[in-house]
Amino acid sequence: MTMPFLEGCRVLDLTSVVVGPSCTQRLADYGAEIIKLEPPEGDVLRTLGGPSPTGKHSGMFLHFNRKKRMLCLNLKHNGAHAALLQVLDGCDVLVSNMRPDALQRLGLDAASTRATRPNLVHCTITGFGPGGPYRGRPAYDGVVQSVSGIAGLAQRRDGAARYAPLLICDHVTGEIAAGAILAALVRRTRTGAGSAIEVPMHETMAAFVLQEHLGPATFSPPLGPPGYTPLLEPNNQPIATADGWITVSAATDVQVRSFLSAVGRADLISDPRFRTVADRLRNIGEWIEIRRETLRGRPTAHWLQALAAADVPAAPCHTLETLADDPQLSAVDLLVAETHDQEGSIRSIRPTVLTDGIAPAVGRPARPIGWDTRAVLSEAGLSDSQIDNLLRASAAVDGQAA
Repeated sequence: MTMPFLEGCRVLDLTSVVVGPSCTQRLADYGAEIIKLEPPEGDVLRTLGGPSPTGKHSGMFLHFNRKKRMLCLNLKHNGAHAALLQVLDGCDVLVSNMRPDALQRLGLDAASTRATRPNLVHCTITGFGPGGPYRGRPAYDGVVQSVSGIAGLAQRRDGAARYAPLLICDHVTGEIAAGAILAALVRRTRTGAGSAIEVPMHETMAAFVLQEHLGPATFSPPLGPPGYTPLLEPNNQPIATADGWITVSAATDVQVRSFLSAVGRADLISDPRFRTVADRLRNIGEWIEIRRETLRGRPTAHWLQALAAADVPAAPCHTLETLADDPQLSAVDLLVAETHDQEGSIRSIRPTVLTDGIAPAVGRPARPIGWDTRAVLSEAGLSDSQIDNLLRASAAVDGQAA
């Protein structure tokens, strides 16, 4: 089963690495047909994303590009460029994370493509939006984590700037771009008009940081320095138990009273330092230290059972080695065993959005460069001889003939 929301919608995917492919992967999960364009050397994530048995489909590449049809054209060749425009004629959406000047040189910017295709939804994911001094600069996740203040949050909390060990800017921006495309498609069903969408990574992630941390500096004059105290408290971390780590989120007054009773510290319920949210914020260091001292005395399983009985939010703190074996993930079959034609046995990650309570199928694993070139060009109206000419001129690659 696939999600039918975007059935019949065709997307030309001019993206690479993570931020763009995460956007188009979401659209694929919603039922859109994704035609992913790659140059003859392929998306760099094929190798940059880690090893694979053949060296051609890294694990990351497989996870961000399942279900997609693979088109390979060398756009330095005029014939390939003309062929791509024919493919675009049959598409509803174009998504790119090329830099704006490169997109414009190819005549694939919003103004050029929509001049003859007014119903096209054109979405570009950029590093930095128009009008500012950073416009046109290259941007990767680490760059955006730094310039948007994410890495600096660790400096404020721990004394040293650090990246989050996750491509969080790529993921978040890609998801927001997918949502903007969906909104534009809804508008098109009402008006028939396409849209030109741009989602800049820097502004998007800076807004995320400021929504949580502008805080007292929201007001004029400021009521205090920016920063949400609980998140910036150095000791606000997963808590060590006798045999591992646990996370407890007792935030409301009711939860705190339940927590203290469950861990045998009911004597603190009436303590004026911890009675209310405001009291605990004023004494955040002491509050966190009490939790640390209390929980380190028994194993994780004991605390999970006690806190579950008290309806206090808590969970084990997984490592990369234990996450895939989490009982919830195992029960819902998040990881699906499959066989890849080239790479052998693989584990795919199924879509997590349920339709009528049913998880959709994982779909076709990502294929070699140019696997669908001949079929896509034929559907766009090119004859067999025209396609053969492109292949002979190295303007296109047929992955199935390799």
